[in-house]
Amino acid sequence: MTPTLVTSRTTLPPEGAELRLGRPGASSVTPILQIDNLHAYYGKSHVLHGVHFEVHAGEIVALLGRNGSGRSTTAKAIMGLVDCQGDIRWKGQQIAGHKAYEVAHLGIGYVPENRDIFPTLTVHQNLLLGQKGKGKNSRWSFEDMYAMFPRLKERQHTEAGVLSGGEQQMLTLCRTLMGDPDLIIIDEPTEGLAPKIVELVGQYLKSLKAKGISVLLIEQKLTIAMAISDRALVMGHGSIVFQGTPDSLRADAYTRKEWLEV
Repeated sequence: MTPTLVTSRTTLPPEGAELRLGRPGASSVTPILQIDNLHAYYGKSHVLHGVHFEVHAGEIVALLGRNGSGRSTTAKAIMGLVDCQGDIRWKGQQIAGHKAYEVAHLGIGYVPENRDIFPTLTVHQNLLLGQKGKGKNSRWSFEDMYAMFPRLKERQHTEAGVLSGGEQQMLTLCRTLMGDPDLIIIDEPTEGLAPKIVELVGQYLKSLKAKGISVLLIEQKLTIAMAISDRALVMGHGSIVFQGTPDSLRADAYTRKEWLEV
């Protein structure tokens, strides 16, 4: 399948490179999340420049790029955490300008890079706070979380602040899932984690896909991102500069060298 190469505002693909429009790997079914011409700002600083992409139901999409490329800002714009302009449509509904709690209640979960656990509450209490309402109709239960990450069950009555970094990441992922979202945006979930925990995170993401939950994965580790994602997006200077399958990205030496390699 031929990838989509998108010109950035500063660098053009090499001469003769094929430029295509469309959404490689995406089905004809209406996507649950549609981003079009998205611009975002921090004060007077213009960070996102016309970002566009979409995510379909039950799809894992990796959003790749170097630090400062705009990946985290894109997530925050979707969640209503930064000033933005453009179209952000969730199941056909315009949500640009909504507050973060409104976006969350519509069915989008967000796992920020800093994890944001409640340190003085126990593991179980943190999970309880993730539930919407009484959680009666949720696809997920406490037992599901503890089965997925047995270490959390062992420490369910321990204050979250004393957990290791890997355990805190497990807790943050599970707390978000307890809200029963249809899409989870996860920012750098494997940052600073041991290889065994990274493997657990990969299994967690696959379990979401198996239940029809979509994932927008912001990640720097290409190995895990390419192994589990259905499609890959690459950002550079606040724009999407590549859209395609993991295989097409592996074969695209120009994009990897220009926008991903350090």
